[in-house]
Amino acid sequence: MQAAMLIAIDGPAASGKGTIASRLADAFHLPYLDTGLLYRAVGLRAGAAPEDAAAAVARRLDAADLADPALHTRAAGEIASRVAVYPGVRAALLDFQRRFAAQPGGAVLDGRDIGTVIAPDADAKLFVTARPEVRAERRWKQLAGQGEAVSLDEVLADIRRRDARDSGRASAPLVRAADAVLLDTSQMDISQSVEAARRIVEAARGRWETSRPG
Repeated sequence: MQAAMLIAIDGPAASGKGTIASRLADAFHLPYLDTGLLYRAVGLRAGAAPEDAAAAVARRLDAADLADPALHTRAAGEIASRVAVYPGVRAALLDFQRRFAAQPGGAVLDGRDIGTVIAPDADAKLFVTARPEVRAERRWKQLAGQGEAVSLDEVLADIRRRDARDSGRASAPLVRAADAVLLDTSQMDISQSVEAARRIVEAARGRWETSRPG
C-alpha cells in the first residue's frame, strides 16, 4: 500500500516510538528517520565539547554517520540527551530533519519535537508514551541483550533523568503537540502498539484524503 503522507511520532525514551515508527514506515512504504540517532551521533563525536564545538559537529553530520552500532548503547543515549539541550546543536540539525520531512512522497520521523517543531503540519501525529517503570524494564532488557551489564534501578534512574532533561530544556522541549493522538503503550506488546498506531494513522489518512482539493 503506497501512501504519500508525513507521519510525526514523538515521545520519551523507551516508549516504543522507534519500533512503531519503523513498522509504520514499512507498512506505508515511506522513508524513516530516527532523529534521536542524529543527537547520539553528535554526542559520541563531540563528547564533552562545549556548545559551539558540538554544533560544528552537527553541521558536518551526514546519513552515513547514523549506521554506527555504538549509537544504540546506553552511553550514547545519555550523551544524546545532554547535547540535545544545546540550541546551537538543535539549530544545526533542523535543516537536515526538515529536508527529510519534505520529501514529496512523504516520510516517517520520530523524536522529541517532530510534531511541534520539525513537522508541525504533519498529516498524522502521535505521542507515544508509557509509565517510566515500564520503559525502564524495556530498555534494561534491550541493553542486557546487547551485553551491557546494568541494573534495572540504574536504567530507571537514567530514564527519569532523561525525561526531566528533555521536558525541561529551553529549546524545543519534549511536549505533546496539541493535535497529536496520545498512545500509551504501558499495557501493550509490540504488535498491539503497532496495530494501534496503524489505526491512528489510517484514520488521519482518511481525513487527509477526504479534505484534499479535487
